[in-house]
Amino acid sequence: MLPLHDQIQTLTRRHFFGRTALGLGTAALASLLPNRLRADEAAAALSPTGGLAGLPHFAPKAKRAIYLFMAGAPSQMDMLDYKPKMVEMFDKDLPDSIRNGQRLTTMTSGQARFPIAPSKYKFSQHGKSGAWVSELLPWTARMVDDIAIVKTIWTEAINHDPAITYICTGNQLPGRASLGAWLSYGLGTANKNLPAFVVMTASWTGRKDAQALYNRLWGSGTLASKHQGVALRSSGDPVLFLSNPAGVDSETRRRMLDSLARLNQKQMDEVADPETQARIAQYEMAFRMQSAVPELTNIKDEPKNILDLYGPDVHKPGTFAASCLLARRLAERDVRFVQIFHRGWDQHGNIAGDLPNQCRDIDQPAYALIQDLKLKGLLEDTLVIWGGEFGRTIYCQGGLTKDNYGRDHHPKCFTIWMAGGGVKPGIVYGETDDFSYNITEKPVHIHDLNATILHCLGIDHTRLSYKFQGLDMRLTGVEEHSAVKDILV
Repeated sequence: MLPLHDQIQTLTRRHFFGRTALGLGTAALASLLPNRLRADEAAAALSPTGGLAGLPHFAPKAKRAIYLFMAGAPSQMDMLDYKPKMVEMFDKDLPDSIRNGQRLTTMTSGQARFPIAPSKYKFSQHGKSGAWVSELLPWTARMVDDIAIVKTIWTEAINHDPAITYICTGNQLPGRASLGAWLSYGLGTANKNLPAFVVMTASWTGRKDAQALYNRLWGSGTLASKHQGVALRSSGDPVLFLSNPAGVDSETRRRMLDSLARLNQKQMDEVADPETQARIAQYEMAFRMQSAVPELTNIKDEPKNILDLYGPDVHKPGTFAASCLLARRLAERDVRFVQIFHRGWDQHGNIAGDLPNQCRDIDQPAYALIQDLKLKGLLEDTLVIWGGEFGRTIYCQGGLTKDNYGRDHHPKCFTIWMAGGGVKPGIVYGETDDFSYNITEKPVHIHDLNATILHCLGIDHTRLSYKFQGLDMRLTGVEEHSAVKDILV
């Protein structure tokens, strides 16, 4: 959809010819547009709930998605990518033939050596697939028959901010729309009282010096601002400024919004900026959320067996466990996309101290989320994704002992898992070399991953675009990428 399309759709004849800012130049430009503008797209731009006509492109397996994002990059060879041959190579140098001149970060490029650090954690096989899972993830091990483990995700980005921006928005440079914003734009939401895209940033117990998260990771970029993610907070108002100010009751608030809507409509009549309509829609959404959000976040009606499933942290607002329970409650209410960011995975040192805490934060709650969705009959049409922005090196950063070590960033292979709507359960996809350094079978670029997520929701990633500054913007870029059909049902 073109922003100019929206503007011309909303202009009156008098304003179209009368506004000097538009003048004959706009009339000339309008003559170049198709004879019949897509009225369905214009209507979607003004609707608080509707997506684009013609979407989904085909019958979706998933109606909604939940993305569990491990910000900082989990160590794949300590968790899900078992490399037993490394034990006998402890403290030996990484062979040049394996590294093969690949880029390094400045944090280890100056090291005199790249000594191999085998995982100190025990692995065992689980499920019908025989998936190898670390002792750090006993709850994940219980559900390997529910998930698809993909060991061969890769990216070009090697530093956190460009890498996480890349996987969340499709570009290493800021300014692009995020995955959730694309889903809101294309599919809309089935719940008019809640946003299509909700974000939570959970607390963590591992390394406290964590990478910052910026709201552009859930931003709308060049799409209308109503598609950006709404952050759900763990203290104070669940959403900023949701409560009425002191002395303002609901009826007064309603009159204020009605007056504000009239002022915004006057502005709309004068300048015809589609963002004015988006602002009106967002004010109305906020009013409806005043009752919907408190009901959402009140977990007193949850049965004890469900609360126990998520573990003791579920009672602590802001924890990963509490966020996962809210994600299930949002899925019940047909919120299109929920993303939970869990920080602290950037373990350049002290993996023995920090990684177990990180895994303890997320292991049982992630398991509980999948089982809870199954119990509610929601997993079949809810896609769940778990993973980070890149992987970690088999060689040690800093001092190496058999009991402790650190790992640097590694973009050429890392592991994620997926479950639910459209995904084959109980499979392990792809393979890496003995060093978990290079992909040997079935590589999956992060654009392929995003194409797969869109496919599960009924979207052909090549047909979901937005024209901006003469370019057809897409989440998955302009190069050839495709959904990974081998992991789909």
